[in-house]
Amino acid sequence: MLHAGCDVGSLTAKALVLKDGGILDSLVIRAKANPIESADEVLKTLLSGLKLDIQDIDFIVSTGYGKDQVPFSKCSRSEIVCHARGAWASHPSTRTVIDIGGQDAKVTRVDENGNVLNYRYNDKCASGTGRFLEVMGKALEIELEEMGEIVKESTREISFSNQCVIFAETEVVSMVNEGVAIPDILAGLSRSLASRVAALARSVGREADVVFTGGVAKNSAVKQALAKALNIDLMSPAEIDPQVIGAYGAALLAREICESGEDLQQAV
Repeated sequence: MLHAGCDVGSLTAKALVLKDGGILDSLVIRAKANPIESADEVLKTLLSGLKLDIQDIDFIVSTGYGKDQVPFSKCSRSEIVCHARGAWASHPSTRTVIDIGGQDAKVTRVDENGNVLNYRYNDKCASGTGRFLEVMGKALEIELEEMGEIVKESTREISFSNQCVIFAETEVVSMVNEGVAIPDILAGLSRSLASRVAALARSVGREADVVFTGGVAKNSAVKQALAKALNIDLMSPAEIDPQVIGAYGAALLAREICESGEDLQQAV
């Protein structure tokens, strides 16, 4: 049987297809202004590459920022539940999930079965999110994918007096004008973001093993800074892109709903 998860975020849209419980393929695209268009493009493009149609999928669950605007999904589930399920399926030893996406950061405690016990999230300020890095990257004319490697060249520890994106961007521009090295600035930004998320993790009472998911989990500089801030080893999802963990969890939930024989009206 075929099951799919579609995760429509503020910056990217992700889709993943399971065949008989195993990952068939996944895809990440840049999100469009309209969540419906984002969902339509990411899933149809993925299915086209697999030579499949939406009609071939037995059940689809949507999640993410635009989860309730995905017309072809049978039901939607929260990002918290989907990331918890996806991280736990990747690492059954998972007890805490740290998810940093484009518009928010979430820390979730899960039990031995991947069920959500407690969570905290920050969606009021961009300072602990992927948006923070995106804005700073534009100010420095650096692509997000390049940041992790550039930070490795840092030789000096600097700090930012402001966590607000607007004021931090002003600080970045001032530092560039003063001749501060770009790697040092990026390292400082990584520590600033990590500090914000670490405080969130402490508030939820993080417990090992801790799995780092979301698009920002692919940034090695942030991952290293966050591990240091929490004084722990951060695990990455096993054999799967951390950015598609939400879509993976949604697909797993789609499969569970089908296997349980749950009434579709109840599933919604």
